[in-house]
Amino acid sequence: MVSTTLISNPSASEATITSATPNGEINGAADHSNGVHVSKGPGRHQTVGHKSLLKSDDLYQYILETSVYPRENKALKGLREMTSKHPCLVTSFAVDYRNLMTTSPDEGQFLMMLLKLMNAKNTIELGVYTGYSLLSTALALPEDGKIIAMDINRKNFDLGYPFMEQAGVAHKIDFREGPGLDTLDALLLEKKNHGFFDFIFVDADKDNYSNYHERLMKLIKIGGMIGYDNTLWNGAVVAADDEVLPKYVRYYKDYVCNINRVLASDPRIEISQVPISDGITLCRRIL
Repeated sequence: MVSTTLISNPSASEATITSATPNGEINGAADHSNGVHVSKGPGRHQTVGHKSLLKSDDLYQYILETSVYPRENKALKGLREMTSKHPCLVTSFAVDYRNLMTTSPDEGQFLMMLLKLMNAKNTIELGVYTGYSLLSTALALPEDGKIIAMDINRKNFDLGYPFMEQAGVAHKIDFREGPGLDTLDALLLEKKNHGFFDFIFVDADKDNYSNYHERLMKLIKIGGMIGYDNTLWNGAVVAADDEVLPKYVRYYKDYVCNINRVLASDPRIEISQVPISDGITLCRRIL
């Protein structure tokens, strides 16, 4: 899982897709002679939907190979490789959603560190896909930790579930299929859930982020953290109105900009917008 939103081809309305190997190298575009990674083409990670706002592909590859891949859990690696290659996850669109929709491994590593620092135990995952961030969370939680995982599509979760079993953390996961708003509303019907959760990770439909926020603020405890993923949206948040962007990037751009304004003006939280992967905004509830 090496992902992020695609950077558009300035001469086309959709991005071009090339193939990627599971370790993030693109069509053999890496030269490791003398132990040095050498770029042989621009935008390798971006062209396959790999998430990074770094301008240098070589620098991103360096981070992956130096700090992320050597410490990546075997089950996480297996899940990442499965997701990057599984034929059932291919769509007819120009965008390779296998990489686009999954959490990047550097972000997964970041989330694990954050959860451990927080001593988080009870969490929510809103938007699962095949479950890289979900598995990262489960590995970071204590043995009696619990995650309520929500997604509209169970089939993708089922593809990743064997890796959660392999890692010995499947018992921590309570998967609930259905629209996010409906699932959250069902949680809110039980008073015990109000102010109960330590951490909530949101990587779902961007057009509902603002709607999710009000519900999540009732579920997160004071001092707890909500992480909204993709809040820099491949840099499109600062793109000019006439800039050529992939259709899905342009469609969600205004929604992402809106949630950024909402979070920045919400007095109930402290925020930090972290430029890792495609941008994640961390919100600590204080009121």
